[in-house]
Amino acid sequence: MPDTDDLALLDATAQADLVRRKEVSPLELVEAAIARAERVNGELNAIIHPLYDQARERARGNLPDGPFRGVPIVFKDLLCAVEGDPYHEGMKFLKDADWHSQHTDNLATRYLEAGFVCIGRTNTPELGIVPTTEPLVHGATRNPWDTTRTTGGSSGGSAASVASGIVPVAHANDGGGSIRIPASCCGLVGLKPSRGRTSMGPDFDELSALLNVELCVSRTVRDTAGVLDAVWRPFPGDTVIAPAPTRPFTEEVGADPGRLRIGVMTDNPLGTGPIDRDCVTATDNTAKVLESLGHDVDHDFPKAFNDPSLVEAFTALWSATLLYNLRYWEIRVGRDITADDVEPLTWTLAEMGRSTTALQLLEAYHAVNDFTSAMAPWWEEHDLLLTPTLGEVPVPLGTFNTPEEPILGYIRAAAFVPFTPPFNVTGQPAISLPLQWNAQGLPIGTQLVAAYGREDLLLRVAAQCEQAEPWSQRRPPVHA
Repeated sequence: MPDTDDLALLDATAQADLVRRKEVSPLELVEAAIARAERVNGELNAIIHPLYDQARERARGNLPDGPFRGVPIVFKDLLCAVEGDPYHEGMKFLKDADWHSQHTDNLATRYLEAGFVCIGRTNTPELGIVPTTEPLVHGATRNPWDTTRTTGGSSGGSAASVASGIVPVAHANDGGGSIRIPASCCGLVGLKPSRGRTSMGPDFDELSALLNVELCVSRTVRDTAGVLDAVWRPFPGDTVIAPAPTRPFTEEVGADPGRLRIGVMTDNPLGTGPIDRDCVTATDNTAKVLESLGHDVDHDFPKAFNDPSLVEAFTALWSATLLYNLRYWEIRVGRDITADDVEPLTWTLAEMGRSTTALQLLEAYHAVNDFTSAMAPWWEEHDLLLTPTLGEVPVPLGTFNTPEEPILGYIRAAAFVPFTPPFNVTGQPAISLPLQWNAQGLPIGTQLVAAYGREDLLLRVAAQCEQAEPWSQRRPPVHA
């Protein structure tokens, strides 16, 4: 068996290959991951529900012969529920109720069918509302690159688990950037797939949760492609289904994308504040990498971004969905949720949801449709759009904590994440790549966006960038 420390350096694809070749057993992989978690999780607070004993039991059992048989993984504690596991969504309300999942979500089913072994569930902000992972009920997750700074959110616990070497890949989801934000903050690959690419069932669907998609954070493009192959197939009852790929996504890794037309945008599309110079520089450097790979790069971008109604529409959908989520848990737990049960910002946004009329909600849906329609023609003239992933480098923990005026933290967050939410609105795929680090050693992601359904193109170009500027062997100061 390879040394435990050596296993921490291998991606999920390589670990699965060791199992297939019988050079290591699933149990040995799982034990090594648990040992790594016990080594660093106390410092990072990434895994909040350790599931070590049941992971050992599953690894000893008859695992499905999937592409990732025996590979350890963690699931974010927001969606991807597994029957019987503790499940809190960052909520004191659910922790006080000692809530355990009553069924297994469709996405978790796909992960388990692929042979993954879940060793724990990871920290997330309450209901995934903010782009940092600092829930009051479980405490802050700390960034392995600088433990005074945010991991991003809402998949921050998952990102810290991968960046620190506990596991090679982790479940994540994205309603406004929650895959791409922590990927940028923690130096990882984060692909937000197209709307309808992964199932939201059985409790939600792509109509009731319009902005949300599911996938992972990883260290390598091939792992992201492999996970997408494992989980994309729809379930009966899925309401929106993205076009089926013409071949496995893993075959896009290393495939020639041809000479692409790539636009660049570094100005804040939402007008919520200036973009950090390090983020602009990282994007400019990435543009040079793309040019060196033979692509045509220009500073054109969709003018539809200059739509002042987008923030208002997004907030209406965000607050109404949050209110629905609170009602969902009231019904299942069997009591009303009060202001004492949730964080101040959660309650403030819920109050906004209550004040939103049916007409205003429908107007928000129509604004989303209008924005999507206005954006689409640009991708007839270009193949990809390049932007910073974030408006700032990873900010200090506590930056968005404004308990006396909770909405100020939400407004402050808009300056941090101006580039990610628009593509939850349009449903387009977008990927954050860890191509750049600043002088302080902080990772800075850059985002590539493709037309709807074109994850294949993103993976081809991402693999090109990975080969040109390798990142997977970089190690943060806190590493297992």
